[in-house]
Amino acid sequence: MTDAAELRTRTRELLAAHPPATTEPIDFLKARFDAGLAWVHYPVGLGGLAAPRSLQPVVDAELAAAGAPDNDPRRIGIGLGMAAPTVLKYGTEEQKRRFLRPLWVGEEVWCQLFSEPGAGSDLAALGTRAVRDGDTWVVDGQKVWTSSAHLARWAILIARTDPGLPKHQGISYFICDMTDPGVEVRPLRQITGEAEFNEVFLTGVRIPDAHRLGEVGAGWKVAQTTLMNERVSIGGMRIPREGGMIGPVARTWRERPELRTHDLHQRLLTLWVEAEVARLTGERLRQQLVAGQPGPEGSGMKLAFARLNQEISGLEVELLGPDGLLYSDWTMRRPELVDFTGRDAGYRYLRSKGNSIEGGTSEVLLNIVAERVLGLPAEPRNDKDVAWKDLAR
Repeated sequence: MTDAAELRTRTRELLAAHPPATTEPIDFLKARFDAGLAWVHYPVGLGGLAAPRSLQPVVDAELAAAGAPDNDPRRIGIGLGMAAPTVLKYGTEEQKRRFLRPLWVGEEVWCQLFSEPGAGSDLAALGTRAVRDGDTWVVDGQKVWTSSAHLARWAILIARTDPGLPKHQGISYFICDMTDPGVEVRPLRQITGEAEFNEVFLTGVRIPDAHRLGEVGAGWKVAQTTLMNERVSIGGMRIPREGGMIGPVARTWRERPELRTHDLHQRLLTLWVEAEVARLTGERLRQQLVAGQPGPEGSGMKLAFARLNQEISGLEVELLGPDGLLYSDWTMRRPELVDFTGRDAGYRYLRSKGNSIEGGTSEVLLNIVAERVLGLPAEPRNDKDVAWKDLAR
């Protein structure tokens, strides 16, 4: 059984063999993956040592103290937080060995082709079709709100393979090559002025059956693994005290006493406590993950994350007064990552509006918490047993 002492030894051996100061970052990351120190709870040979997940901070602390490079998780968050755990659980050995290493070191960016113009909140109503043609699938349809599609090499994709079954059935899950013919990515400009999101058109895209994850028709089950991990990765990120959105507000409060009022003080105190409670709850959720798969509790964390970000950013704009109305740059750009804390208050306020939409709308997450966490009766659904092709659209 791998313990903390052994992990420290292995990490120090990695640092001795590949000094961060003289090793190219990508070469160091590859060596770290091969040493099983990328995600220690993964199997041997796939970036891990089959060690307890709770020991990952031991490795991370040693590497941070030595100034080792990281893999820029904000840039490859979809790959790390959503694609990797899904490939690990449902992928073949060949798929795991092909995709996990370049995903983790950041050589290949991933995106998520789930939502559609007519199937956002009701994702199971998706209409993108995949028709089998021998050993390949021919895919036609449209996806929307696709983060990082303009950067991605690969995409996790769900498509309907049997329209004669009810909507939650007859869906299959694929890995799509974003460089293949028939894949067209168009920018979606947001309220921030940027286009980190995209719409993706799929026209006659041919996907090998070898790039299917899970059984044919079992795509909804596979997608649940992706979605639960997505909500944990969005709402349960590890941050220090006063990390995230509450940090800039607290800093402004301390540095600019002339902006303070009694009302703002009371609101700041309330949100500071709520942010700390959310941070500690996220830590507890990560500890629960040590013993198993993510559950619906991640939906509650993501729900809290969206509400807090929007309330905190609103408070920050009010605290800054006239300066809070300024916005530094409306330039149309296609950024590689979302940087909440490195930008100005206007950006945080505008960008946080998307938090209650992306990764599952807050309305959908409330239903999940009600039904799967609190055990309340499910809402009546008259379309569950009706063939998808017979549903009104």
